[in-house]
Formats: sequence, structure tokens, C-alpha cells
Amino acid sequence: MNLAEQIKEWTAQARQFYADTRSEMRKVSWPSRQEVVGTTVVVMVAVAVFGLYFFVVDSILGRALNWVLQHFGVTSGGA
Repeated sequence: MNLAEQIKEWTAQARQFYADTRSEMRKVSWPSRQEVVGTTVVVMVAVAVFGLYFFVVDSILGRALNWVLQHFGVTSGGA
């Protein structure tokens, strides 16, 4: 197969890919603005709640670990 045939074949494949992509994109069910805003709010609230939860758990575990290290006479590397 020479270069001209390869280019021709590649062009045909690219056109077919583009046509298939357009066809599939027409089948997509896009969410409404209200749905996007609603799910965004849910995600932001969930991130805030989990962030607060992990902060509290990390603080408690950090203090407990510092207490254990001080109890056994090991100095903490933190400030």
C-alpha cells in the first residue's frame, strides 16, 4: 500500500469516526441546569461534611498519638 492510499484510508476512517461521534452525542441525555446545580450543591455539602469529619478524627488521633509518645518518653517531631 502506497502513501496516497494510506492517507486516503486514514481520511475515510477519520470521517467515519467523526460521523459516529456526532451520532452518539445526539443520543446523550443532558441534565438540566437545575439538576446540575442540585448535584453540585450536594457534592459541595458532602465534601464539607467529610472534610470536617476527617479534621476532627485527625485532630483526635494526633493528640492521642502525642499523648502516647509523651507518656513513653519519646519526643514528638512536630512544632
